[in-house]
Amino acid sequence: MQINYQELGFKCGLECHQQLEGKKLFCSCPTLNSDKEADIKVERKLRAVAGETGDVDIAAEFEMSKMKKFFYESSSEDTCLVEYDEEPPHELNKNAMETAIKVALLLNAKIVDEIQVMRKTVVDGSNVSGFQRTALVAMDGFIESSLGMVKISTICIEEEAAQKLEESRDFVKYRLDRLGIPLIEIATGADIKSPEHAKDVASHLGMVLRSVEGVKRGIGTIRQDVNISIEGGARTEIKGFQDLKSIPKVIEHEVKRQLDAINHGKKLQKEVRKAEPDFTTSFLRPLPGAARLYPETDVLPVKIDKKHLENLKKSLPKLLMHKLEDFEKKYRITKELARELVANENFGLFAKKFSKIEPLTIANALINIPKEIKARFGMDSSKLRDEDFEEVFSYLNEGRIAKEAIIDLLARKIKNEKIDLKEFEIVSEEQLKEEIKQIIKEKPNLSQSAYMGLVMAKYRGRADGRKVMEILKKFVK
Repeated sequence: MQINYQELGFKCGLECHQQLEGKKLFCSCPTLNSDKEADIKVERKLRAVAGETGDVDIAAEFEMSKMKKFFYESSSEDTCLVEYDEEPPHELNKNAMETAIKVALLLNAKIVDEIQVMRKTVVDGSNVSGFQRTALVAMDGFIESSLGMVKISTICIEEEAAQKLEESRDFVKYRLDRLGIPLIEIATGADIKSPEHAKDVASHLGMVLRSVEGVKRGIGTIRQDVNISIEGGARTEIKGFQDLKSIPKVIEHEVKRQLDAINHGKKLQKEVRKAEPDFTTSFLRPLPGAARLYPETDVLPVKIDKKHLENLKKSLPKLLMHKLEDFEKKYRITKELARELVANENFGLFAKKFSKIEPLTIANALINIPKEIKARFGMDSSKLRDEDFEEVFSYLNEGRIAKEAIIDLLARKIKNEKIDLKEFEIVSEEQLKEEIKQIIKEKPNLSQSAYMGLVMAKYRGRADGRKVMEILKKFVK
């Protein structure tokens, strides 16, 4: 069934959440997400309280009605008394606040005069205190999209929630290493016109976030919530998207669910739903309202220094989409390779430091060779450190190895094997000529590519392929 979203009165907005690097938002614990064995364990029960309006939030009341116990565990390496709500929060992390301001400026938003931290009631156990601390940083921004301007309603900075480990009818167990990691929340207006448009806007917001230093990268560090409604339906917030590709299909399924309910005369309620692997959605809880917000009295408001703000405006980073164009032209690489390189902070540094190496060679070593190592040798290329690449590039820059040796050297680094550069000593041009003459004599009438394969097999990692082909062309027409 083809859906005409405009005729349905389709409204859609996004909330994008991005974790930040560095220290936690209200203490000096690192944002490690440690996998160390827990050495701290506590048990709690949480109750909903009235917000600033004097009402108890409907979502908080719903969670409290389950009467569950909450068990918390963590490593003392990256948690302290603040996470366990046994010590007041420290002052707001200035680095995280500055990163949020930079993102807001790139989104053309207006920075607030004073940042006031608020408490948002959350009693599902994901926050030990029973609330999440959040603060408005900027408002009234916008981005340009393929289907026109999309408003950015708010940019906030808030605490990340704890990680759920286990759940039953009576209890939920959480790990607290993640609790308190700084999180930027970007909320768009209801200007998204179709499911595909939602995916494009989410992709653009991700690009803006990755343009700024200080944001975390990798699986689980960024997530999107989608808010949708149609005429006669009810606003629904959908959480739990696995990737951007699933956004259009989940939205389409949710619209069909609401249409079916309307056609059968059912009254839809405002609610939060979870995106399932088959692109359907399932009920989580009633949609929370303004009743769950009230001021945080343990953290002083932060006035924004106008002079510092002006300096930030002058030194904003270039958006990745613009860096892409620069990379393609400057380093003469493909758009696909440039797209992966812009997310690699070391490429520019290595290209500048090792000026005798072609940038394309450095690009391939950083992006393609780790993939090849995983495919060919079944090794975990994520174990490669920046220092490993730097060491191998230094050998190549000094002319001590051929670029063909990079893959073998990096593979040895993964295995922590000692490197003997004599094994990778470059074969001289004279030696190559003699070897090629001998191979042609022993195996006449082969093609250039066949001879190339024989020579490279013998001198694996010790001969420059381009040099071998140059010599071959002199002997084989």
